[in-house]
Amino acid sequence: MTDIMEQVITRDPGEKEFLQAVAEVVESIKPVLDKNPQYRHQNVLERIVEPERIIMFRVPWVDDRGNIQVNRGFRVEMNSAIGPYKGGLRFHPSVNLSILKFLAFEQIFKNALTTLPMGGGKGGSDFDPKGKSDGEVMRFCQAFMSELFSHIGPNTDVPAGDIGVGAREIGFLFGMYKKLAKEFTGVLTGKSLNWGGSLIRPEATGYGSVYIGAEMLATKNDDYTDKICLVSGSGNVAQYTTEKILDLGGKVVTLSDSSGYIYDESGITKEKLAFVMKLKNIKRGRIKEFAEKYPEAVYTPFDPSLDYNPLWNHKGDCAFPSATQNEINSSDAQNMVNNGIRVVCEGANMPTTPEGADIFIDNKLLYAPGKAANAGGVAVSGLEMAQNSMRISWPKEEVDNRLQQIMKSIHRTCLEASEEYGTPGNYMNGANIAGFVKVVDAMLDQGVV
Repeated sequence: MTDIMEQVITRDPGEKEFLQAVAEVVESIKPVLDKNPQYRHQNVLERIVEPERIIMFRVPWVDDRGNIQVNRGFRVEMNSAIGPYKGGLRFHPSVNLSILKFLAFEQIFKNALTTLPMGGGKGGSDFDPKGKSDGEVMRFCQAFMSELFSHIGPNTDVPAGDIGVGAREIGFLFGMYKKLAKEFTGVLTGKSLNWGGSLIRPEATGYGSVYIGAEMLATKNDDYTDKICLVSGSGNVAQYTTEKILDLGGKVVTLSDSSGYIYDESGITKEKLAFVMKLKNIKRGRIKEFAEKYPEAVYTPFDPSLDYNPLWNHKGDCAFPSATQNEINSSDAQNMVNNGIRVVCEGANMPTTPEGADIFIDNKLLYAPGKAANAGGVAVSGLEMAQNSMRISWPKEEVDNRLQQIMKSIHRTCLEASEEYGTPGNYMNGANIAGFVKVVDAMLDQGVV
């Protein structure tokens, strides 16, 4: 296993996020390789860590002042062993090849866990939609899609949204794809309802994270009733995580954005959540405005000098990191343990550092890693693809029921895999092992390609 990591480090120096994601999987699957020597003989690990294809391109566009701007565009098509590449597009200044390779690598196993036929991919740009006009976002999306369209398709690669890519951006991207490809097809997911979108898709990642938490609590004969929950982020995932926790009887006391976080000891009610949704989705404002509207809440600005995030230093029962990668370090994890957190469901992708994850596992928390906990989003994207193929639209209740069943299946699969390979209750090992075995078996069936 050391040889594999040394090889990846040599090939991809400096790609810290990607190397972190690979190291986590490599550590988990050692017993699988020991039990299945044909995997070593066929070099499946060496093959799965290498993307099948990477597309990089420049994206020139014109801003409202008539100035030409240039961004970078990417698409990492990581693995198509079990279906067409599937994974979001992220528009954020932090986007680089390392982050997209990590996300695409995670997506392989996440998609495998959903039981739906989807491979793993990810893409995006270092373009920042924040502060841009609708016209600027449209011109950027059109320029981005003018290059990407020749590499994607309903049976090839089906992108979706991610950070910075919501309904507005998906609409602009789809419009340009349709114009260039001269066809109306389900090539993007996260579309608006009146032109091919699926009910429950906006809610799916947050809902799914809460559903898998409910399954973990049920193993202890418990539920969300009166549970105090810490949620980070205030975008799509955090919003619908909060909504579903309230539906199931829990109380959410925190939300955040890059500027800081709010703590509302009395709880974020449905009325307060509606304010957050309007603030973030329509006004595109900052979370500190919540404390201005509701003075009982305390706003704490982000302090880069701290070696911990004070959001995770409040008393609680459940935690839902729903912002971004590596937002929970070892200090945060220990604070969470000390403050009574028993359940952690990762709505974001890899929001916990390896040291933080070790603390959760060593203290036997019910800890669902992102590739399991946030798989609800891509699961309903898969359901959207199915509806597009059949030219039908399922009612909300049917999609929500299918989502719940998928999350139950993911929970069961992770538990069974962790037990089979000697680490019962370790959802991280279970998720990595179950996803890995499904994908590499498909790779072996298809030969050396």
